[in-house]
Amino acid sequence: MAETAAHTGALAGEPSFPPFQAENFASQLVWLALTFVLLYVLMSRIALPRIGSIMAERSKRIAEHIAAARGFNAQAGATQAARDKSLADARDRARAVIGLEYERLTAAGRETIARLDALLGERLAAAERSITAAQASALGNVRNVAAELAPAIVQRLTGKSPSGPEIAAAIAEHSLLEGSVDAPR
Repeated sequence: MAETAAHTGALAGEPSFPPFQAENFASQLVWLALTFVLLYVLMSRIALPRIGSIMAERSKRIAEHIAAARGFNAQAGATQAARDKSLADARDRARAVIGLEYERLTAAGRETIARLDALLGERLAAAERSITAAQASALGNVRNVAAELAPAIVQRLTGKSPSGPEIAAAIAEHSLLEGSVDAPR
């Protein structure tokens, strides 16, 4: 096996990798410094200002969009508050209309009830008058029938025929008692 160089790791007799050769270090350092300065100037003068302006523009647009969103949010809140107030006003007006209509219908119902009560009272009074007249007529008819039947009944029961004045006196006496008993009915 061949011996390797101590620092390069290359085989003996073969040339080593040029960047690792000590005689090339100075030129490599110069080129490294030149490249670094050139890249630094390019980045600081061209690339970074462009990136910065793009970032600033994006930040500005984002801030504008956030401000617009806050404005829309405030506008939506104001619109919702106006809607809620309008809805509450509409509910209040509806309650007032319902209350007025309820009062109107209640008054109309009371008037109808009073009118029907008066009509019913009139009909009841007329019915009572009719019943009283029918009762008086029936009692009159009972007296006439009693006057006609009493002589026949007394004749049959006692065998004597009563006189007209006796029958009239008995019917009158009975009518007085009957009137005092039936009067409260």
